[in-house]
Amino acid sequence: MTGQTRLLDNRWDDAYAAKLDEPGKLLYRSNLLGADKRITNYGGGNTSAKVMETDPLTGEKVQVLWVKGSGGDVGTIKLDGFSTLYQDKLDALKGIYKGVADEDRMVGFLPHCTFNLNPRAASIDTPLHGFVPFTHVDHMHPDAIIAIAASKNSKELTQQIFGADIGWLPWRRPGFQLGLDLEAFVKANPTAKGVVLESHGLFTWDNDAKDCYLLTLEIINKAIEWFAKQTEGKTIFGGSVSKSLPASDRRAIAARLMPEIRGRIGKAERKLGHFDDQDAVLEFVNSKQLQPLGALGTSCPDHFLRTKIRPLIVDFDPAKPDVDAVLGGLDKALEAYRADYTRYYESCKHDNSPKIRDPNPVIFLVPGVGMFSFAKDKATARIAGEFYVNAINVMKGASTVSEYQGLPEQEAFDIEYWLLEEAKLQRMPKPKSLAGKVAFVTGGAGGIGRATAERLVSEGACVVLADIDAKTLAETTADFSKRHGGDVVRSVQLDVTKEDAVLQSFIEASVEFGGVDILVSNAGIASSAPVEDTTLAMWNKNIDILATGYFLVSREAFRLFRRQALGGNVVFVASKNGLASSPNASAYCTAKAAEIHLARCLALEGADAGIRVNTVNPDAVLRGSKIWNGEWREQRAASSKIEVDDLEEHYRKRSMLKLNVFPEDIAEAIYFLASDLSAKSTGNIINVDAGNAQSFTR
Repeated sequence: MTGQTRLLDNRWDDAYAAKLDEPGKLLYRSNLLGADKRITNYGGGNTSAKVMETDPLTGEKVQVLWVKGSGGDVGTIKLDGFSTLYQDKLDALKGIYKGVADEDRMVGFLPHCTFNLNPRAASIDTPLHGFVPFTHVDHMHPDAIIAIAASKNSKELTQQIFGADIGWLPWRRPGFQLGLDLEAFVKANPTAKGVVLESHGLFTWDNDAKDCYLLTLEIINKAIEWFAKQTEGKTIFGGSVSKSLPASDRRAIAARLMPEIRGRIGKAERKLGHFDDQDAVLEFVNSKQLQPLGALGTSCPDHFLRTKIRPLIVDFDPAKPDVDAVLGGLDKALEAYRADYTRYYESCKHDNSPKIRDPNPVIFLVPGVGMFSFAKDKATARIAGEFYVNAINVMKGASTVSEYQGLPEQEAFDIEYWLLEEAKLQRMPKPKSLAGKVAFVTGGAGGIGRATAERLVSEGACVVLADIDAKTLAETTADFSKRHGGDVVRSVQLDVTKEDAVLQSFIEASVEFGGVDILVSNAGIASSAPVEDTTLAMWNKNIDILATGYFLVSREAFRLFRRQALGGNVVFVASKNGLASSPNASAYCTAKAAEIHLARCLALEGADAGIRVNTVNPDAVLRGSKIWNGEWREQRAASSKIEVDDLEEHYRKRSMLKLNVFPEDIAEAIYFLASDLSAKSTGNIINVDAGNAQSFTR
């Protein structure tokens, strides 16, 4: 079996589990379940275990509910991600509950049930676990189960597939009452192993951690097998009405559309994009039922909280791929979407509802091309896309065996604008200074480039590392991914002197992140020779890399900045030698002077579009710099009549401040110019050279 029909594997290791205590087994079970997105999506679902613990106040044994805390992800959770609550105190809350109108007030009592001063906030799903009278409970969001739950006759399908083993409960917003409903169901059906929640997901339970895990797999696999048999030979989504374009064409179109979309939806808050053209997406966007199913919206609350209730379907015919026509109609399409979202808000809002949030779409579906998703950061954009793929799988299953139904707008609104959800959003940390921005750094694997990328990432930016050195680039990218996460970094091997390569590198950046906001032009070379010994090849190489290369990447950045209409920021890494001449370095000094003057010209041209262009002039940055390896270091030492090992100390003593200059010092100046700290500066030069009178700009 492949894809959605491939069965889930039992990955439980008895030898490993035998070494674990009950909380450890809960963590193990959670991570195993969350590792497969067919079981639950990122951040979706939750797990629990009721464990006997020693009360720190009385020394007596008490039952404690361990349950995934608010906002966690079962696939990556650690032990500190679980809330712990006294089970008897949680049960006591039933005595003060006054009905569904009391839901929000009950959440406020959960902290009073906390065991051992655990700071992890309990989620609204806590009663759903606490009131089920079994030791271990899993709540998952498998596509195969939600496809049943989102079908018009979901109750009948549940009985048909699972018999008496799995029950069914009608849709109810998660909270205290749903916990009581689950408790009542278990008492009325003591032999049941779980329940399907309409339009929501699956609950399963057992008194043993491993058995609970195996039961969850068993139920999901049963649904997968049933769907495989029911859908075999059937037409999916009403059949295809469009054909997918070749992969290279899909990426090229994505590179044209995504920056334009990003510019239009990212003026109030910058957005980052994600492109997905996997088979499941293409099957849906090319289908006859794309429009009617897309309009119905998603069903599972976890889906629409991240994707909005419905996507924007782009009017594009892959048989006549007119991207200019799409761009021409983009403003009208977005205006219509925002108007409909405003209608949804106004028709569903309550007297105490939070103010309307960003009315722009999150998901864009393009026939023949794929799906774009946009959010305030790359990870959220990617995860939103993953959730919509889950929604596609659900619609596929439900519409093939029954009739798919989305969640009613009022129910969707009551979750999206739930006051408790708003409070969670208000507790989110303030965005970092470069959040939502993308930096393209040439020479990104070298000392200054790498330090710059590190500094920009630390302020919330995503980075595209561009470098000609494939080996060092791969190592740097792997290191960034390991330490910062794979969502924040991409890499392109790039020779900045090759026009086609530069064009392709910006296409890749646009597809991967939706566009670029910051260009750090840093690719470097250095040479030293008396003018009479300077070959034409040496001269041309300096000019090609340090002048022509800077022109090529700047030109492409300007083109992209103007398409996005969000402004832009260019920082050139030039040199003290662009202002101060040096003997035996005519090619290098001339090329660096050209850089500086190019930056001044670009500052004039970009100002009307909010594009700022500034320059940082380093001097004698030896540590970590690739241009100081080999002949250049030896030549500069010979020019100063000193030993190679004495060069760094020589430059320190030569400076006015008697300080060494490191890559991190240059990176700090670049960050200043790339950020809003210097929002009113363009055409400027910052010398970072520990003081050199020759390179004073005036």
